[in-house]
Amino acid sequence: MKTPRKPYLYEALFSVLGLIVIMAVSLVKYHTDPHVPMLIGSIFASIVAVRAGYSWEYIEKGMMEGIYQALQSVIILTIIGVLIGVWIVAGVVPAMIYYGLGLLTPKVFLLATLLICSVVSLATGTSWGTVGTIGIALMGIGQGLGMPPALIAGAIISGAYFGDKMSPLSDTTNLAPAVAGTDVFTHVKHMIYTTGVSYAIAAAIYTVIGFRFSGGSIDVNEINAIKSALAAQFTITPLLLIPPLTVILCVALKVPAIPGIAAGVILGALEALAFQHADLGEIINAGYSGFVSQTGNQMIDELLSAGGLTSMMYSISLVVASMMFGGIMEKTCQLEVLLEALLRKVKSAGALISTTILTCIASNMLLPEQYISIVLPGRMYSRAYRERGLHPKNLSRALEDSGTLTSALIPWNTCGAFIKGVLGISAFAYGPWAFLNYINPVISIIYGFTGFTIEKLREDE
Repeated sequence: MKTPRKPYLYEALFSVLGLIVIMAVSLVKYHTDPHVPMLIGSIFASIVAVRAGYSWEYIEKGMMEGIYQALQSVIILTIIGVLIGVWIVAGVVPAMIYYGLGLLTPKVFLLATLLICSVVSLATGTSWGTVGTIGIALMGIGQGLGMPPALIAGAIISGAYFGDKMSPLSDTTNLAPAVAGTDVFTHVKHMIYTTGVSYAIAAAIYTVIGFRFSGGSIDVNEINAIKSALAAQFTITPLLLIPPLTVILCVALKVPAIPGIAAGVILGALEALAFQHADLGEIINAGYSGFVSQTGNQMIDELLSAGGLTSMMYSISLVVASMMFGGIMEKTCQLEVLLEALLRKVKSAGALISTTILTCIASNMLLPEQYISIVLPGRMYSRAYRERGLHPKNLSRALEDSGTLTSALIPWNTCGAFIKGVLGISAFAYGPWAFLNYINPVISIIYGFTGFTIEKLREDE
């Protein structure tokens, strides 16, 4: 039997470049999903591994080990699908939207837009759902005030992507710690340091800019129509905010992710029984196949027809396909070869974090899919962080500070293309106004070089 050897650099590059080419052609030219291209990438990596002398049994073991590392994330995504469906039928998500809309006033419209989109995205875990529903309504209101569409879109996207990266309900928020080697609650808490500062800066800028348009008046008819549609279908009460506050408390108390999120499901189910008079069958069905909204308001129905375990199958299957590729690359030393070339001159923690962020941005440009910009760099740099004594949560934070946020700034990325299709504005136009999305990576790099909040591994870890 041929003795396995370490792949040559050109061989490892073949695997990555093969994935880049098939992914770019599939997504940009044919507008397909990334799943099958990801599997084809695994074929490229397997061919290189066989050429380097590895047996199929060994390669398959690498795939299995890669998938195993993401199993906690898969379990959490499954529970989150159930939670979203239950929270909608319970009126939890509608209540968060209802109270969020009360923030709108002319003087602080841009700030309120940022906050409302943040609340909706935190409640639903989806930036696309937020942009495609409440974002469209806010675009119309803002243009009625005489604000530039690109500016409004920037505030919408900043808020939507804040929730996308900070909500435990978001698939990217679960994917990043899964590939980095930490847990979702540890990851979310660590992101507060960079995202909190970035969010405060963005909020201040939107507040200052917003005062230029303070003379306008908001047409409250659309807002009242949305709130009336919510109140007609759900009993709205502040008590419905207890489940999300409980999940936040679980994060603060370092409760493990799975029981912490499960507590949110249980509380949501109890509130569905108490406030919406739903029966057990409705709650279970919402947890499995999601909730179907029938308010008569198209925007609300699109936003609230969501959730359910089945809604997470897209993300779960992509996680499995991505980790197959990453597992092969890692097990057969292809990632090691690439890292040796990339990190030859990278000595400090700041340089490593900066390299990670730049790799994520490059991935968003070359592999125009948000998930891949988290998975590939995450698997590439996971060992490097541990070898340098850096806690994996530093890596997971860098992945989201860049991979999640910059995806919306690339016009040909699936995120940029989606936003263009929904809001009718190119990333070239709204990009300069999406302050959070490009301030956050800069803050993350600064933290890396100063060492602020960069945590080391303990001896027992």
